[in-house]
Amino acid sequence: MAVKNVYKVIFVNQGKVYEVYAKHVSQSGMFGFIEIEQLIFGEKSAVVIDPSEERLKDEFREVKRTYIPLHSIIRIDEVEKEGAAKIVDIKGDAGQVVGFPGAIYNRQEAPKKDK
Repeated sequence: MAVKNVYKVIFVNQGKVYEVYAKHVSQSGMFGFIEIEQLIFGEKSAVVIDPSEERLKDEFREVKRTYIPLHSIIRIDEVEKEGAAKIVDIKGDAGQVVGFPGAIYNRQEAPKKDK
């Protein structure tokens, strides 16, 4: 039986922490982005419906692949099976999540010439 990889990707987006599950995660050809493909969401047959998972399903309904900025990624885990995708507000009590300061590269300016 072939092993199927499932990845849990946790990232910050517009002041909220997103936790999604996907079948493929890789470094993007676009500098500074992580490519996430084939997002996995729970089945609709479940009696308990999580509103944050429903929001994620709506947000990524037509998405084939998404590119997340590298500095927004908190963590990527390879897991045995998928869990519930969710969106969580960032709160200061339980551990504050802060975006990485500045760009991941420095653009050097040309030295100024004396007149």
